[in-house]
Amino acid sequence: MERDILGYRARFGVLGPSTNTIVEPEFSEMRPAGVTNHYSRIVIKNASAISNETFMQGTLEIDRKTYEAVEGVLTMGPDYLVMGMSAVTFYGGAEGAQKWKDNIQSKSGLKISLGSEAVAAALKAQGNIKKIAFLSPYYPVANAEVANYLSDHGYETVRDKPLQCPSWHDIARVTPSTVRETVNALNGDDVDAIVQVGTNLCMARQAERLEMELNKPVIAINTATYWHALRANGIEDKISGFGRLLSDF
Repeated sequence: MERDILGYRARFGVLGPSTNTIVEPEFSEMRPAGVTNHYSRIVIKNASAISNETFMQGTLEIDRKTYEAVEGVLTMGPDYLVMGMSAVTFYGGAEGAQKWKDNIQSKSGLKISLGSEAVAAALKAQGNIKKIAFLSPYYPVANAEVANYLSDHGYETVRDKPLQCPSWHDIARVTPSTVRETVNALNGDDVDAIVQVGTNLCMARQAERLEMELNKPVIAINTATYWHALRANGIEDKISGFGRLLSDF
């Protein structure tokens, strides 16, 4: 079969909320030669999240509109789908995530990488990890869903921090210093790895620096998701600048 001039190895259809300004550039920075990313926006408003209830309502709006974005990106004929939105992919534990994935794959006819599944795979790839701590831009109710999902995969959450960002735009405004302070507060001898979820929270490159300082895995969800998509398509390029996950595994 003839291939695209630029996307001769793989053409990824990337799904992300229209309010998200981080996942697209972070995925672009990780893109190896011969792979192209084709972003399709899940059109939503900049939700105000002021409670557990309003946060969940906002994420469920994203969920309801996801397939409209899938239909749009299918018109360019992607080889594979990559989810640039993470919250709802954790809901309902491992079973709920699998049902969500099966639904998208059934409707699209394509395989897909999810943030939830990618994080679990990234932790497994690095080995000897049992206890984790994680940060998110979410509210506590969504953090509980993340902890439940990771528990289903055998990982105990020792500590977690929901940053409770008041809007979708505010997630992208979380500073590196806030990320560092949060990671340092979560870290301890009782934690084998640090995980960050929430695709609009900028942490892909900072994760490598933190990983070197802490001498333990620091998994940023955008790195894990893109790594998962590459490896699922047989693309084994080792990419520096984003931590050991992409450079060593």
